[in-house]
Amino acid sequence: MFGILLEPPRGNHPAIARSPGDLLQSPPMPVSKEQAAEILRRLGLRGTPAQLAARLQPTPESRRAIPPDVPAARDPSAAGRDARLEFLRARGASLSHLAGAAPAVDPTTFRGNIEQFIGMTQIPTGVIGPLRVNGLHAHGDFYVPLATSEGALVASYNRGARVITRSGGASCLATVAQVQRAPGFVFDSIADASQFAAWVSGEFQRCHDVAATRTRHGELTDLHVHLETRTVYLLFSYHTGDASGQNMVTLCTDAICQDLVTRTPIPPRQWFLESNLSGDKKATALNFLMTRGRKVTAEVTVPRALVEQMLHTTPELICDYWRLSFIAGVQSGSIGVTGHFANGIAALFLACGQDVACVSEAAVGTNRFERTESGDLYCGVDLPNVIAGTIGGGTRLPTAAECLRLIGCEGANTAAKFAEICAAVVLGGELSIAAALAAGDFARAHEQLGRPPA
Repeated sequence: MFGILLEPPRGNHPAIARSPGDLLQSPPMPVSKEQAAEILRRLGLRGTPAQLAARLQPTPESRRAIPPDVPAARDPSAAGRDARLEFLRARGASLSHLAGAAPAVDPTTFRGNIEQFIGMTQIPTGVIGPLRVNGLHAHGDFYVPLATSEGALVASYNRGARVITRSGGASCLATVAQVQRAPGFVFDSIADASQFAAWVSGEFQRCHDVAATRTRHGELTDLHVHLETRTVYLLFSYHTGDASGQNMVTLCTDAICQDLVTRTPIPPRQWFLESNLSGDKKATALNFLMTRGRKVTAEVTVPRALVEQMLHTTPELICDYWRLSFIAGVQSGSIGVTGHFANGIAALFLACGQDVACVSEAAVGTNRFERTESGDLYCGVDLPNVIAGTIGGGTRLPTAAECLRLIGCEGANTAAKFAEICAAVVLGGELSIAAALAAGDFARAHEQLGRPPA
């Protein structure tokens, strides 16, 4: 019924890698031997397997010095804030809007982002780091902005980032990239629906060409047809470039549907632009397997000494906690199992102008903790639905642009980089919260950091 191509053909042409990430397609569903061979072919286009693997290897302090920690971490005063801002300015960051030092923004700037504008909702923004990332797209040390009103969150993610960095960094890989829209067509009978399904299955090239009339940045890459009694669901998948692509896929799909209903030999009785099959702003089992947005994975191996010194526990206790929590997550009916992916994703999305409602799907995933043969701690996360962009939408707003600039993700050709940084942030959060629960520090940390002074 449903399937997924490794890198769906663009029109009638063979798949062409647009970026290094396209060369490392790793579909979340099982692949055939032909698709596996295609993965190897694309890997060979970019470099030898050894060269690609080397980019994802840990970068220890002996190879590259670790940048300084963010100063005045526990100082909530104006002096502490100013010290942190000056620290970032010295590293080339211009944060006048974020710091409240820039003039008020002309309300007309927000056209296309808000209707009936009355003012700005202010959410405190902190910074964590340095966070070392050894990704295919994101490679370096980053100071990452997180916007939240939840006390203890930034401190927890900062602890995870510091542990990751001192362990050589997080290996991160963004692979599949696609955004779906799923119209539904209702017919008078199963026979009519079946004929339409058979006809539309041969119309991909026409659909591709129609979509191209509505966007310069995206492209229709695949079409799945699902027949359910007298209803036909079409699942259109798009490559959306560096945009998150929600509006793009809507406009393209509307144009396709308008064209289909004028040409089909079996007219539908009704049709609707979105059938609710795409999983837009929802956690769904379908997208957990197929990906909506970008699929990103990240991992780190933390030496036992660092676990004991910085996390105040042991690899064994963290793994014991993880096994218990994973079984509990399965019993609860969770789609995927995570500690708190949503915390880090929401905070990063808020800071960087993303569609925050997409946290509902982006926070779906899995975490993994294992004790290595040498007694160290392996930690990995898999995020199949990081739906985010670095152009369009809220990314052009003043504070969002400053935050994206801070991590080198402003503008074109940076969306995959942003997704890998997102995965590294989530990895740090999972590491920190699992350690806090294993060590028995979770309640105490929230008592100290999560409550305002009396």
